[in-house]
Amino acid sequence: MKKKYLYWAFFACLFVACSNHTDTPDHDHDHEHECGHEHEEGDTHDHDHDHGHSAEEGHPDEIEFGKEKATAVGLKTITIRPEAFSQVIKTSGRILSAQGDEKTLVATVQGVVTLNQTKFVEGSAVRKGQSVLSLVTGNIEGGDISVRTRVAYEKAKKEYERGGELVKEKIISEKEFNRIASEYEMAKVAYDAIGGDRKGGGVSVLSPISGYLKNLQVKEGDYVEVGQPLATISQNSRLVLRAEVSEKYYGSLPLVQSANFRTPYDNRVYRLSDLNGRILSYARSSEANSFYLPVTFEFDNKGSIIPGAYVEVYLMTSSLPHTVSVPVSSLIEEQGIFSVYLQLDETCYKKQEVKTGVNNGMEVQILSGLQEGDVVVTEAAYHLKLATASNAMPAHTHH
Repeated sequence: MKKKYLYWAFFACLFVACSNHTDTPDHDHDHEHECGHEHEEGDTHDHDHDHGHSAEEGHPDEIEFGKEKATAVGLKTITIRPEAFSQVIKTSGRILSAQGDEKTLVATVQGVVTLNQTKFVEGSAVRKGQSVLSLVTGNIEGGDISVRTRVAYEKAKKEYERGGELVKEKIISEKEFNRIASEYEMAKVAYDAIGGDRKGGGVSVLSPISGYLKNLQVKEGDYVEVGQPLATISQNSRLVLRAEVSEKYYGSLPLVQSANFRTPYDNRVYRLSDLNGRILSYARSSEANSFYLPVTFEFDNKGSIIPGAYVEVYLMTSSLPHTVSVPVSSLIEEQGIFSVYLQLDETCYKKQEVKTGVNNGMEVQILSGLQEGDVVVTEAAYHLKLATASNAMPAHTHH
């Protein structure tokens, strides 16, 4: 009996030990959960946790951006107001000099080109009456033409002055005097045609206008004939925009009113309306070996626009009334999807996806995603995008 009692006591002790071992983890887990729960009920932790949850899960496209930051990055906004917006034909074109805005220098005598001290290079500025280059004629058969022309002129002038006295005294007839006067006029015309300085056995070619050298066609030591083009002087004050338009837009050409164009060297968009521009003409038929129709505009060169440059052209045609549009700088593109940032209050912004329409180089039509009264960021939108990316990091981590 005593041995049986000992067995029961041993099993009882073993059962109690096993029960205590099983209950310990459960007790510890419950204790830890209660600590965590009590910690979450604290004001500080609750505030941080709720803020992180709303920024990351509730409103993933919203971002906090302080006024000081906005001022530092030059952030600007506009309020959406539907207005008239023109249909656009996007094409390419070229900047040319306007007629009458250029003068061609030609050789007044035959001779050899010498540049002397003149900077005869493309783009050099010249003044009206300035000597651009000289034509040396001393080594040409017949001698220096400038000397021969001057001697002939001075001789004819003396004969003319002497003939005037003789005809008054009836020593020579009127017919003889008219012949002398005619020879004098011809010698004077030849002398004046040479123009410029006649020093050192050469004839200087003078600039007829103030401007810039372009289209240089000769160099030091070249031999030229009378009337041969030497260079072009361009004032660059009035320019021409020649747009090449596909034939499929022929029916829309009578509706073209103005244009914008983008230059490749500074990526700047110019409005012809800001440059006193006007349309000159559009072609009624395509040119030989071409599938494009030229549309020509004329405008003032108020900026640093380079004649001869190829540009992107946005032709403005018929008007679309009550259209929502935003500046091109407002758009953010991500894998072909366009978005803008809306300002919700002084420091809060929201990313808004939009569907775009036609683009005139400066503004773009918005087909959906915006409505009247929305406040849209127009400058520094990419700073908001970068700030959004940085705020996308997990708010709480123990790593």
